[in-house]
This record gives sequence, C-alpha cells and structure tokens, in this order.
Amino acid sequence: MLQYNTIVVIFASKLMPTCPLCEREMKRLTVHHLVPRQAVKRKKAEAGPTIDICSACHHQIHTLFSNIELAQHLNTLEKLKNAPQMEKFLLWLKKQTPEKRVRVNRPKEP
Repeated sequence: MLQYNTIVVIFASKLMPTCPLCEREMKRLTVHHLVPRQAVKRKKAEAGPTIDICSACHHQIHTLFSNIELAQHLNTLEKLKNAPQMEKFLLWLKKQTPEKRVRVNRPKEP
C-alpha cells in the first residue's frame, strides 16, 4: 500500500516541466529566444519566438554558438537538437539526473 508521502512525490514528479532538448524533468526552465534579442533589436522588430529549456541546455547553446549563428542557422528547436555540437552533449545530459550541476566548457579549438 502506498503511503501519503509516496503519492505526493509521484504527483509532484508528473507536474515538473520537461526540457524539450534534453527531455529531462526539471524544477524550472529558462526562456530561450530562438532569434537572439540582439538580432531583433538591430532590425527594430518584434521579439521572436521563445522556447522553455533547462539552464544546462541554455548555457551550452550560448557557449557553443554566437548570436549570429543562432539567428541565421539555429532558430528552431529541431535545428538546435540536430546541431552536431549539441547532439553529443544532449546524449550525455539525458543520462544525468535533474539535480546534477552541469558544468559547461568551451570546446577545444582544433
């Protein structure tokens, strides 16, 4: 028989949002602008679409790619998921628990 605390934990886990990139359930997600705000300001346009992603994915994106690359080539969720630099990171990150603090390092220059 389930105890009350167990039931609460089960329901709480179902309510946690899921990062669409790494597919982990997280306590909170951050807002990522698919077209960086810097690019939008230059064009004096409306802010573009956003996605909610975990902070580890968000930091990795901004570590790997410039705002120009993001605006021109990686401006959808699918393009970000399929970027070769992100694929390896996402495969590793999916195996990590949500509580794990993820350190993001710049890739070594060839």
